[in-house]
Amino acid sequence: MNNNDILRSIRYIFDLSDSEMIELFALAEQTVSRMQVCDWLKKEDDHAFKGIVDRDLANFLNGFIMDKRGKKEGAQPIPEKKLNNNIVFRKLKIALHLKDTDILSMLDSVGMRISKHELSAFFRKPTQSQYRPCKDQILRNFLNAMKIKYQDS
Repeated sequence: MNNNDILRSIRYIFDLSDSEMIELFALAEQTVSRMQVCDWLKKEDDHAFKGIVDRDLANFLNGFIMDKRGKKEGAQPIPEKKLNNNIVFRKLKIALHLKDTDILSMLDSVGMRISKHELSAFFRKPTQSQYRPCKDQILRNFLNAMKIKYQDS
């Protein structure tokens, strides 16, 4: 999945306004303009579309975590320069206080069944032998499951 799709999905799922999105970036100590946010949210075929880089999406997700869980004492997390589906998945899991069983039942609600071992492999360090890359299909299904869970609540 591309970064703009992820950003659009989170905005839609949680019904975030432009101002709220700007505030989430600000929580991660990044200043963005309303125009930047609007350009990131546009579809790829729009002439004003701008791709959001990994570091900016990482800041947004860090701000999302801080908004949902509160700001930690001490140094704030440094945004990753390079994101992948595993990191995005982990950040969403942290922000939403999800346990493995929560994620498994959410995925089950959209017809995707994976084992607890498969799920835990996505959250391991890439250097561990049990690590598995999270494919777009898994992340897309998880975002769809988030839509079902959080738009109805």
